[in-house]
Amino acid sequence: MFKLKTFLNSTLFTFLFAVLGGIVTYWGMPAFEQAKQPFLTPPAFVFPIVWTLLYLLMSFSAAIIYDAGDEGISKAPKALFVYVVQLTFNFWWCVLFFGFRLYFVSFIWLLLLIILVISMIILFTRINRTAGLIQLAYLVWLLFAAYLNLGVWLLN
Repeated sequence: MFKLKTFLNSTLFTFLFAVLGGIVTYWGMPAFEQAKQPFLTPPAFVFPIVWTLLYLLMSFSAAIIYDAGDEGISKAPKALFVYVVQLTFNFWWCVLFFGFRLYFVSFIWLLLLIILVISMIILFTRINRTAGLIQLAYLVWLLFAAYLNLGVWLLN
C-alpha cells in the first residue's frame, strides 16, 4: 500500500502548505468574522478541524500514489505534479480571500482549484482507486467553500 516514511514525508510536505495558508487565514479572520456570512456558515472553530482532517487525508492519498509501484510508475509523476499545483492554488486562495479580501477573485480562483482537484482525483483513481476516492472529501469541502465564498462576495 505505502510506506510509513512516505506518509510522514507526504504529511510534512502537505502541512507546509497548510501552515502557510493557516497563517494567512489567521491574520484575515477578524475581517472575515465581521463580514456578512451566508446561511450555513459553520462556527469558526470548525474550519481548522476540517482542514486538518482534509490535509491528513490528502497526505495519505498522495503517499499511496507515490508508492504505487508498477501500476503507477509512469502515471505518478503527473498525478503528484497536479497534487502540488492544487496545494499551491489552495494556499493562494487563502491569500486572495483572507489576505486581500478579494472575494470575487478568490471565488474564480476557487473554481479553478476545484477543476484541478477533479483532475487530480481522476489521475489518482487511474493509479489507485482508494487514493482517488479519499480525495472526494476534499472536493466536497471545496464545493461547500465555493458556496461560502460566493455568499461572502454577494453579501459584502
